[in-house]
Amino acid sequence: MHPEAAHPADGEHAPGERAVRRPRSLDPVELGFTPRKPVPWLAPFLLISTGIRTLLAMLFGAYLDKRELQNALDARIAKQVGPDGGLWLDYVADLGDGFNATYSVAYLLAQPELVVDGHRLPRAQTLVMGGDQVYPSAGYEAYEDRCKGPYQAAMPVAPPERPALFAVPGNHDWYDGLTAFLRIFVRSRDRHFGGWGTGQSRSYFAVELPGDWWLLGLDDQSGSYLDDPQLAYFDEVARRLGPQSRVIVAVPAPTWVKAVDHPTAYDSIDYFIRTIIAPTGAHVRLLISGDLHHYARYAGPDRQLVTCGGGGAYLYPTHKLPQRIEVPPKDTLSRRASRTRGYDLAGRYPDAARSRRYGWGIFARLPFRNPGFTTLLGTVHTLLMLAMAGVATNRAGTTEQRLFSVPLVIMLGVALLGAGFFAKPPSAGGKRHVRHWILGIGHGLAHVGLAAAGTWAWLALPFYEWPWPLPAVAAAVVYGPVMGLVSSQVVGAYLLIAGSFGVNLNELFAGQGIEDAKSFLRMRIAPDGTLTIYPIAVDRVSRDWRLNPDQSPTASWLLPKDPLTARLAEPPITLT
Repeated sequence: MHPEAAHPADGEHAPGERAVRRPRSLDPVELGFTPRKPVPWLAPFLLISTGIRTLLAMLFGAYLDKRELQNALDARIAKQVGPDGGLWLDYVADLGDGFNATYSVAYLLAQPELVVDGHRLPRAQTLVMGGDQVYPSAGYEAYEDRCKGPYQAAMPVAPPERPALFAVPGNHDWYDGLTAFLRIFVRSRDRHFGGWGTGQSRSYFAVELPGDWWLLGLDDQSGSYLDDPQLAYFDEVARRLGPQSRVIVAVPAPTWVKAVDHPTAYDSIDYFIRTIIAPTGAHVRLLISGDLHHYARYAGPDRQLVTCGGGGAYLYPTHKLPQRIEVPPKDTLSRRASRTRGYDLAGRYPDAARSRRYGWGIFARLPFRNPGFTTLLGTVHTLLMLAMAGVATNRAGTTEQRLFSVPLVIMLGVALLGAGFFAKPPSAGGKRHVRHWILGIGHGLAHVGLAAAGTWAWLALPFYEWPWPLPAVAAAVVYGPVMGLVSSQVVGAYLLIAGSFGVNLNELFAGQGIEDAKSFLRMRIAPDGTLTIYPIAVDRVSRDWRLNPDQSPTASWLLPKDPLTARLAEPPITLT
C-alpha cells in the first residue's frame, strides 16, 4: 500500500520482517507477551503514580517535547489506494488495556471479512490507531503486552495486500515523553506491527486517499499546542489541497465535546483548520477522535464530529452527552475563532438507557474490581474508628497504644480532604467548579457519619475491652474488611449521585472496568469519492480463547470459544 514500498513475492516477508512461529499453548513464553488484566483504575498506588505522571507531563512536557526534534526526520506524505481505486479504512482508539477486550477488537479487525447486519465488509487496507495505544502509562513492556502483542496474535504476518498502520499519540502515549511511541510506530527499520506495516515518519502524518480525500493525524501533546515543525509539515501538505479536496482530521481527544465545559479546549484544532486547511478551499468533512471510551456522533451542516474510543479500555458513559453543542464555543477566548456552528447528537453507543444501567453496576463491581481501593477504605475507617473510640471512652491508653493511634482531628481532616480531592476540585475548572466542592465535602461527611455509626457498633461489642494490642488486631481482622465493603458502597452511592450532576463520571465507570460495549469504525472510500462510515459495535467481548487449528501464517493465533458478534451501532453514514 505504500507507493515507495515494493510488494514482496508470495511466501516472502518484507525486509526486516521475521517469520513468526505459531504458539503451541496460551503460555506467555509461547505467545511472546503476557496477556494483562484490565487496569484497576482506583488502585491507590496506580492513582498516585498516574497523578504524578500527569503532573510531570504538565510541568515538564514543554522541556521534554520530542516533536521539535522530529524536524530532522523525513517529512513523508503517504498515499493509500486499494486495487480497485477505492480504499477500506479502519479506525480504532483507546485499545491497550485488558487482553480480552483489546484482543476481541483486534481479532475482528484482522479477519478477512466481517458480515455486519447484512453488509459484507472486507478487511481494511489501512488501519488508524487514534490514541492511547497503551494503559496506564507508556513504556516498551506495556506496549508489548497490552497492544503490540495482542495485535500480532490477531494478524501475525502481513496478508498479500500488506495493510498499513498509522497512529496518533494520546495523553497516555505522552507520559514517557513519547519515547516508546516513536520507537514502535516511527522507525527506520522493521517497519511492521504484527501484520500491519507502520507508515509514518513522525508522530503526526498525512495520507492521500482516493477521490481527493486526505487523512491528517495531529499530535497536540495532550492538548497543549501544535509545534512549529508540525505546522510546517502540514503547510507542505496544504500545497496539495484544493477546493475539491475533502479532509478527515484524526485528533487525540474530542475537544468539541470538552469545550462545553472548557471553552478553550477546541482552540488548537480550530487554529489548525482555520490557518492550514481553510485557505486552500478544502473542506474538513470528518473529525474523529478517541479518548472518551464510547461511540458518539455529532452532525452539522457540512461536517461530522465522531468519537470512537471503544478499542479496549473501560467503557465511558454516553447518557450525559449534551444533545447539542456549538463549535467553536461562543465563549472561547480566541480572538480569531472560526464562525460558530451548531451540531446535534445524531448517534451514540451504548444508548443512553443502557449507559444508565451500566452506572448502577458500581455497587457490585467497585469493591471486587478494585480490591486495593477497598482495602484503603477499610484502613482509613479502622483508624477513624479507633480515634473516635478513644475520644468516646475518654481513654488515654498505654504508651504503645498512643504510639499506634492517630488523633481524631487528623483523621477527620484526612476523610474530608480525601473526599474533597477525590471530587477533583483543584483541577476541575470549567463551568462546574462549585459542584465538585459541594459534592466532595458531602461525600466526606457521609464517611464521617458512617465512621460514627461504626464506632458506636464497635463499642457495643466486647473487642474494645480486650487488653492492648488485641483491640487493634481485632479491628484490623474484623472491622477493617467489613467497613471496607460497606464504605465502598458509600463511595458507589456518591459516584452515582455525583455522576448525575456530571461530576466524577469518569470514576463512576473507571471503577467498574466494564470490558463490554466496544466499538470501531470501518470506512469505505469508493473510487468515485463517496465515503461510507460503518460504526461497528461489539456488545460482549470474549473472555475465553483457544488455539486456532488453522496453521496458515496470516491466521489469528487465538479464536474465541464463543463467536464474537458485531453489529452496527447506527446505520451507515455517507459523505460525498
